[in-house]
Amino acid sequence: MSHPSTHLKPEWVNIIREAVPAAEKAGVLQHAQLELVHEQGWFKFLVPQVYGGLQLPLPDMVRLEESLAWANGSLGWVVTLCAGAGWFGGFLSPDVAPVIFADPQLCLAGSGAATGTATITDGGYLINGRWKYASGVHHATHLTANCVIKQNGETVLNDDGTSLILPFIFDRKDVTLISAWKFMGMMGTGSDAYEVRDLFVESNRCFKIDPDNAVIDGPLYQYPFIQLAEATLAANISGMAVHFIDLCATIFDERPENKHLTANRRTVIKQLHEKLTSRLNAVRLEFYGAVDASWQGALMGKATQLEQIGKSSRRLARTARECVDELYPYCGLQAANPDIEINQVWRDLHTASQHSLLVFEG
Repeated sequence: MSHPSTHLKPEWVNIIREAVPAAEKAGVLQHAQLELVHEQGWFKFLVPQVYGGLQLPLPDMVRLEESLAWANGSLGWVVTLCAGAGWFGGFLSPDVAPVIFADPQLCLAGSGAATGTATITDGGYLINGRWKYASGVHHATHLTANCVIKQNGETVLNDDGTSLILPFIFDRKDVTLISAWKFMGMMGTGSDAYEVRDLFVESNRCFKIDPDNAVIDGPLYQYPFIQLAEATLAANISGMAVHFIDLCATIFDERPENKHLTANRRTVIKQLHEKLTSRLNAVRLEFYGAVDASWQGALMGKATQLEQIGKSSRRLARTARECVDELYPYCGLQAANPDIEINQVWRDLHTASQHSLLVFEG
C-alpha cells in the first residue's frame, strides 16, 4: 500500500507543516497554507469543470485528501469539508452557480445540521438559524446550511410526514461568525459557529441534493452523498494515523538509552511498530479497493458496493485509532506534550474520529 506522501510534493508538505504551530495558536489556517490550497485548487476538488473546478474522480480525490491529512490534520480536514461543499455545485441553480464559483478565493464552508428555518415568502425565503462546527468558516466566501422549511407558521412536510429540510447557500457578508470551537484537537480548522437573522434569499439560493436534481452531468453528481462523506472522512483519519506512525518510527530510533529500554525491549517496540504499520496498511488497501470498485460501478451507470464503503470506512477509522493508541505508551512523555508534533497529531486524530458518521455501525 503506497504511502500518502507519494501524492504531494515535498515542498508542499514543508509549507503546510512549517505553518502548523502558528495555525494551532491562531485557531485558523495560515496565509502560506491557504495560498498553496488556492494555487493547487484543492478547495475545488469537486466543483464542476464548467465552473472552473477540478471535478476529480472519487478515488483520486480520496487519496489526495488522505495525503493532505497526513501532512496536517487541520488542513486536510478543512480542504475535505470545504471541497465537499463545492460538490453542491452539481446541484445549484445555473442562475447563481457561475457567480459563486467565479471567486478566485472560493471556499465553501457549512453545516449539515438542520438548525435553521427557512420561511417561504414572495420570491424566496426568510432565513433564521445558528449552525455549529463549520470547518474553514473563517476563510469561506460562501456558507451552506440546512433549514427546516416553514410556510404560514407551519412546518412543510414531505409525503412521508417528516419535516422538509433543504440546503441553502449564503454570501459570507450576510453571515455572523460566533466563537465556538473549544476542543483539544483540530485547532487549526477554525470550526466556529455562524448565524443569520431575518435574511432574505432568492429561491435560486435553495437546492436539493438528489441525483434526479443534479444540473451537471457525470457520475460524480450521481454518487450518493453519504458514501462520499464516509470515504472522505475516513481517509482523513487514516492520513493522521500514518503521520503518527511515521513520527513513532523517528522517536523509537532516537530515544536515548536508559535503564528501561533494554535491547530486548527495543526489539519488542520495533516489532510492534512493524506489525501495526502492516495492519493499518492492510485495512487501507481494503478501503481503497472498495472505493475504486464503487467508482467503477458509478462510471458504468450506478455506484456499487455502497454498503462496503460504509463498513470499510468505519473499520479504517477504528483501526487507525487502535493502532495509534497501542503505540502511544511507548512514545514517552513527549507524546503528552501539547507543544510537540506527535501530541498534536494524536489530539487531531482523536478529535476528528469523534465524528458520528464513523462511530456508529450501520
